[in-house]
Amino acid sequence: MAAGDLLWEPTEASKAASNLGQYVAWLAEQGIGRFDTYDELWRWSVTDLDAFWASIWDYFRIEAATPYQQVLAQRAMPGARWFDGATPNDAGHFLRVANDPANRARVALVGRSQTRPRTELTYGELAEQVARCRAGLQALGVVAGDRVAAYLPHIPETIVAFLAATSMGAIWSTCAPEFGTRSVVDRLGQIEPKVLLVVDGYRFGDKAMDRTAEVAAIRQALPSLEHTVVLPYLEPDPGRVPGAMTWEQLLAVGPAADAPGYDPVPFTHPLYVLYSSGTTGLPKAIVHGHGGVTLEHHKLLGFFNDCKPTDRFFWFSTTGWMMWNYVLSSLLFGSTLICLDGNPLHPDNLALWTMAAEEGVTFFGGSAPYYVSCRKQGLRLDDAGDLSAVRNVGSTGAPLPPEAFDYLYEQLGSDLFLNSVSGGTDIASAFVGMNTLSPVWSGEMSTPYLGCKLEAFGPDGVAVPAGETGELVVTEPMPSMPVGFWNDPDGAKYRAAYFEDFPGVWRHGDWLTFTDHGSCVISGRSDATLNRGGVRLGTSEFYSVVAGLPEVTDSLVVHLEDRGGTAGELLLFVVLQPGNELDDALRGRIAGALRSELSPRHVPDRMVAVASVPRTLSGKKLELPVKRILQGADPDKVASRGSLANPESLTAFEALAGS
Repeated sequence: MAAGDLLWEPTEASKAASNLGQYVAWLAEQGIGRFDTYDELWRWSVTDLDAFWASIWDYFRIEAATPYQQVLAQRAMPGARWFDGATPNDAGHFLRVANDPANRARVALVGRSQTRPRTELTYGELAEQVARCRAGLQALGVVAGDRVAAYLPHIPETIVAFLAATSMGAIWSTCAPEFGTRSVVDRLGQIEPKVLLVVDGYRFGDKAMDRTAEVAAIRQALPSLEHTVVLPYLEPDPGRVPGAMTWEQLLAVGPAADAPGYDPVPFTHPLYVLYSSGTTGLPKAIVHGHGGVTLEHHKLLGFFNDCKPTDRFFWFSTTGWMMWNYVLSSLLFGSTLICLDGNPLHPDNLALWTMAAEEGVTFFGGSAPYYVSCRKQGLRLDDAGDLSAVRNVGSTGAPLPPEAFDYLYEQLGSDLFLNSVSGGTDIASAFVGMNTLSPVWSGEMSTPYLGCKLEAFGPDGVAVPAGETGELVVTEPMPSMPVGFWNDPDGAKYRAAYFEDFPGVWRHGDWLTFTDHGSCVISGRSDATLNRGGVRLGTSEFYSVVAGLPEVTDSLVVHLEDRGGTAGELLLFVVLQPGNELDDALRGRIAGALRSELSPRHVPDRMVAVASVPRTLSGKKLELPVKRILQGADPDKVASRGSLANPESLTAFEALAGS
């Protein structure tokens, strides 16, 4: 099959049964509007912003101690003012589910770990632990506005701590324990946390990863810390982190309660601080607000992930990636969330799928590179066990190529709803993906999401027609756009990050193409664009073609311009399957595939074999940092090694730069 081929179509019955279909029916019943197609619904959602977002508030029964006075008091970007006067609390909506007597015996969290045995928490137990943790934090003097930070893996305790902290208006932030000391301090040092929750270490597959030295160095580098709480995770001895309170002690500090409360906060009160990848300098500390995230995550997980109380939801993520914050919101719908901590390829490459079979996962999420790798390895997913419960597969982190679409449908069946999405840490959500009312086409994302006025701009700031590639921009405000950046009092850094190129318009930094049938194709980062003779080339199309060659497991392409910015050298780096060599014959096959499937302009000037492609911990390729290293930049100034999954991969590019 090829890009654009039809893979799945909803039936009238499936449309009506989906959460999105039920919302459309509700809009008609309420007299708000009748919409026969998703396109009609989307156009209304980005035109009548007040009516659309008010409907989201009402449909999902968003709670606030004081009502809003106006949906959108100021429509400008940046500076939009949403739901003035409302005082919600994001954690309150999680606790609304957990405190419901009908839910208390149902399983909320399943903890799968390579460090300790499998655990479960019911919604009732989750509520009790959040109440105890909240009381413990209050006893430590935590108040609204204080920062509570975590150096914890994706385990139930991390979710308990998040809900407890944010229920009282404290500001949450987390770094995954695989982050190095510098990466953690670069992030948490900006926000000056009062309390830090840590583990002493963890197991990654069969390897013990002791983090006590890193914890000591992080504590030393954060003078704002008043308290450290340790979860003895790798070893039972809490004394390995001297002077720290244990997790059990924290939960025993305050009076026991089985129904935690929560404190109303202003709509824009900071909920959590997320960070840019940190591949080029100090990571941006991106502040998201309670109200915006509450609305956006109800909309996105409810309508576009179709979350239901019967779902067993899994999306592989560490706590250092925005997807961790995202997947927690499956709990808003009473789903069971599967938390996995450890090496996703242990004990074998089918490990995640085996877990999915064992847990009866209904929604399985991962990164695009992971699915591409499964295909390249020729994995037969039915070897993992019974995957018949999987009805939804999510993909993000990079564009999903057509061959990966086809592979997943071949392996999981024609009824699968494959949901390839694109968004970012910047909005704690997604701009574009699939929906249950529209078809799925190979290699494409079906539609922009509701409430997101997505367009593709040319360099003149005018939308380009279907079939042409432009900058991905958002031309109307969204509630989950950041409250701002930390330590950016006049908003200068925030404006420069998104609004400098097209005033009043959000520029995200991706290349976007709308097809003739309205779907979307993301073709790589616009800041990593390849410019050959004045023609802009997206990187993802290179990767899609090269991934089709059986000898190649991964690749990275960069363009080194001359001083004019258009000529220069196009370099393709390839990671080869064991037993293969980048000889003239393979170079010829790669060049031939790029020439025939793309164009002669796509044929690289030089090909180089490397052991691995540098990636962030969330799986993104370091195209721009590699380019800068090859141009002579100091690697430690353009790439934070502690934020990389494979920091040793930079060595090959450093050597090339020096040759």
